[in-house]
Parts: sequence; C-alpha cells; structure tokens
Amino acid sequence: MRKPIIVVGSINMDLVVTARRLPAAGETLIGDTFATSPGGTGANPAVAAARRGAPVRLAGAVGRDAFGDQLRAGLAEAGVDTGMVETVDGPSGIAAIATGDAGENNIVVVPGANAAVTPARLEALSPQLAEASMLLAQLEISIACIEWLAAFAERHHIPLMLDPAPACAVSPSILRRVTWLTPNESETATLLGGEGGGDPAARLLATGARNVALKLGAAGCVIARQDAPPIRVDAIRVKAVDTTAAGDAFNAGLAVGLTRGHSVEAAARFATTVAGLSVTKRGAQPSMPSARDLDHHAALAAAGAP
Repeated sequence: MRKPIIVVGSINMDLVVTARRLPAAGETLIGDTFATSPGGTGANPAVAAARRGAPVRLAGAVGRDAFGDQLRAGLAEAGVDTGMVETVDGPSGIAAIATGDAGENNIVVVPGANAAVTPARLEALSPQLAEASMLLAQLEISIACIEWLAAFAERHHIPLMLDPAPACAVSPSILRRVTWLTPNESETATLLGGEGGGDPAARLLATGARNVALKLGAAGCVIARQDAPPIRVDAIRVKAVDTTAAGDAFNAGLAVGLTRGHSVEAAARFATTVAGLSVTKRGAQPSMPSARDLDHHAALAAAGAP
C-alpha cells in the first residue's frame, strides 16, 4: 500500500450564514440562509485528498458533543482514517462564517477540542506519523505543535507542507524545515512583516522555505523554488459562489499530485483545478471536489467548453 498523507490540524463544525454582502463594522444585516457544515483547516484537505483516492489519515481532536459525533462520521464517510482523532471532554471546535453573494467571506474560529492537539499528543503518535508520505499542517493548532512537527519531519526525512493560516508570524527556524509553504497574499504579508515591495514569493524563499506555492485566488498561483525558475499557473475559469476552504482544496491537490510523483508544474495545475472547482459549491468539506467533479471538468476542457 502507498504511504498515507497525514494531516495534523483542526476539525471544526462550520456555522455558515449567507447574505447579499458582508456587514461593515457595527452593522446588522438580515441574512438569507444558515447551515452547519463540517470544516477545519485540517479536516478539509484530508477530505479533499481522500476524495481523490489518496490514503489519508487525520490527527486531531473533537469534543464529546453532537458536533464531535457528526464530524467524525463525516470524515469516515469521505474515506479519511480517523484512528488518530481523539475525543476529549468539552465542545468541538467551531468556525462562524459569513459569506456574501460574490463569494467573499469572513471567519471567526473558536478552537474548542482542537486545543487538545499538543506536542505531547503528537509525540504519542510518533510511530504512526513516521509512516507518512507527506505531513500537512496549518496554524489552527498551536505554534508549539508546528515546531514539533517541523523537527519531526526533518528528523524522519518526511516532506512537510505548511499552510500559514490563520495568518501569524512564523519563526525562520520553522520555515527552514518546511518543504512546501502555501500562503495566500494576506498571509504572505504577515510572514514578511507587512513590508511590501519586490517579488513576494522570492522574498519568502529568502526566509528559508525550500518551496513556496503562493496562492493568488482567481489569479491562480506562483510556484517558487530554491533550485528552479518560478512557475506561474493560471486558475480555471469558474463562477465563484463561496471561497471558503479553497486554500485547503489547493493544498490537498498539491499534496496528492506530489506524493503521486507528478512534476511540480503538473501538481500545481491539479491543485489550482481542485481549488477552482471547490469555489463553485457552498461549504467547506461539502465543496471539496469528488472524482466525478474532476472528471466532468476534464471532459468539458477537452471539448473546449469555456
């Protein structure tokens, strides 16, 4: 069997409201819809990768509540191995998400059970983590966990993909151990200390990261590497209805492509396709494209459909 992609990160229940636009500070709007939907920057890419047929394990935690039961069941249904998902006392993590008609969103996350993901917990999972073909992590778990994972990945020669979301400063000692850094533009600004100017992807490489996949939303992505020329990949043309978890979908596509031995450019093109299709549906995990979605898109592209 192929080695699994192992995602270490948050598992949340998303509480999603839609409205014609997002409210300004202090403003109250009448919304259009409300729904609950499984999410989390750890769980989302795990589901997306599993739907593409990759062996995937998720290390995380849910609460001993109704949301926890639903979240675990949804992961298992998608094909994610939940053997490293712990159930702890207290509430599961939640994300309150507001989405406008143009697909824009804002998000507030309450970690809940995700705080139970600690370096000590990861240490206990070391034998399973050492089996990974690639480790994926995000910043909805503590920086202490990211530091532990970076050192672990380096020690065991396992590629580490880090999505620096939600945006916060990350030390050079961590960045130097990251194989793939996958920020969007706002996260890039945070990593660079808010200083503009120059080529942002090249400036991220200068911080020590070996490879950078700079996510540009509707403009696609830029791949920058220490030992190769940059690659620009355009996004596919779609009508966006909800950009929630598009970055998570991108990470999953990139990880699946790379662990299957595809070239960096081919993996990046696949990642932009997965991310592009994800924004055509509402929700986080529900928007992660299935094999049927990808096959349908490929058929339309082959037929020259716009």
